[in-house]
Amino acid sequence: MTAELLDPALARAGVIFTTLSDALDRHSERLREHFMTQSARLGSVKFAALHKAVVQAGTFLWIPRGVEIPDPFEVFHVVQGDWAAVFPHTLIIAEDNSRVTLLEHFVSANPVDRGLACGVNDLVLKPGSKLNYVSIQEWSRNFVSVQVNSTVAAKDSSALNLALNFGGKYSRLESISRMTDSGARSDMLAISVARDEQEFDQRTLQDHQKPDTTSDLLYKNALHDQSRTIFSGLIKVEPGAHRTDAYQKVRNLLLSDDAEANSMPGLEILADGVRCTHGATSGQVEPEELFYLKSRGIDDLSAKRLIARGFLNEVVDRLPEEKLSEYLHEQIEARL
Repeated sequence: MTAELLDPALARAGVIFTTLSDALDRHSERLREHFMTQSARLGSVKFAALHKAVVQAGTFLWIPRGVEIPDPFEVFHVVQGDWAAVFPHTLIIAEDNSRVTLLEHFVSANPVDRGLACGVNDLVLKPGSKLNYVSIQEWSRNFVSVQVNSTVAAKDSSALNLALNFGGKYSRLESISRMTDSGARSDMLAISVARDEQEFDQRTLQDHQKPDTTSDLLYKNALHDQSRTIFSGLIKVEPGAHRTDAYQKVRNLLLSDDAEANSMPGLEILADGVRCTHGATSGQVEPEELFYLKSRGIDDLSAKRLIARGFLNEVVDRLPEEKLSEYLHEQIEARL
């Protein structure tokens, strides 16, 4: 990625969209201020340390104060070769009152290659900014993936993080949102479509550090065959973070008798006057729903696909960009 990839108007506005190595040479001060400054707290400290020690490839996006970009940036990480190890890194800094969307793809060229992906995202929102970050994970069915997401939302900023998980043999997603000043909001969204013997391990933390902050987590998993999901999430309201408004909901749709979903949502409240709710559900396709669709000439497999699509659509519909939502609906439909 070089400046030639940018619209000239964005380049004149001061937007920086480049590789991590180029940013290290040309924008080292900005990189040093925010690169992996937040600690990994959900069990992947050793993977974060490994990533920091060997990372070479990645993306740096900096949006100047007051700049609003309606169309999304798009980044592809493509891996080819058996037994590859990759360490992708993304650092996005949205300055005061800016607005930006980034769509990131993680793709294996060969669907059976073995390998390891150990990635980190640093999403930094300055006061009044809005950032939408969407990732589509399509590693090979034999990949092991560990992804650590860190979001820091300042005063009156709004972060939306949507992860679509399709690939990998074992995929661990850790996501931490820190609301560091009043008015900050974080929406944490994820969709996983698991099949065969895939395992998706999801760990989250909604960390409310100041009063009058909001977070909303919605994770939905559709499980086929002998697949398995694990969710462990915590809403933490720090001392003094009064009037916190936080939600956490995990829903699992079991499309096979052999699929397994494990969920453990949690609360840690150390302030007063808060509103925090959490819950998790797991269930199979209702026989009445199947009967209704089959009575109208729809075969069993297509009926289950329609039900699963409707189940997952709620998450994607949270995105404000209509064209991007349509694209993600198509990606989900292809996996179902």
